Amino acid sequence: MAEEHQEQAAEESMAELPDVKLTPKAVQTVARMRDKEGLSAETGLRIGVVGGGCSGFQYQLQFDTEREGDRVTVIDGVRILVDQFSLPYIAGTTLDYVEGLHGAGFKFDNPRASRTCGCGSSFSA
Repeated sequence: MAEEHQEQAAEESMAELPDVKLTPKAVQTVARMRDKEGLSAETGLRIGVVGGGCSGFQYQLQFDTEREGDRVTVIDGVRILVDQFSLPYIAGTTLDYVEGLHGAGFKFDNPRASRTCGCGSSFSA
């Protein structure tokens, strides 16, 4: 009985976490990359974290299909997939695509990161 209560409480707290957001430029870039790779609109961008990197966690981006337990958000036709492990670390994060003199790439603005490193793809929470 106690396990059921803990599991229900965990699900409720996950439901309260905000979704990951993408800027219009990031949505355009993801859609263009998905189309260039010949993937269907059902294929989503999986945003997650893995242990490692300079600061403890490292962001991970890849095209994937929905799995059980994923938080799925659709922004202008682009599906965003976040697994249950990653969501507490990146909830409320905004993903942008920036171009500059040093190149172009995705940039994470994570309000939950207590420290980030210079590479921009590693953080601690």
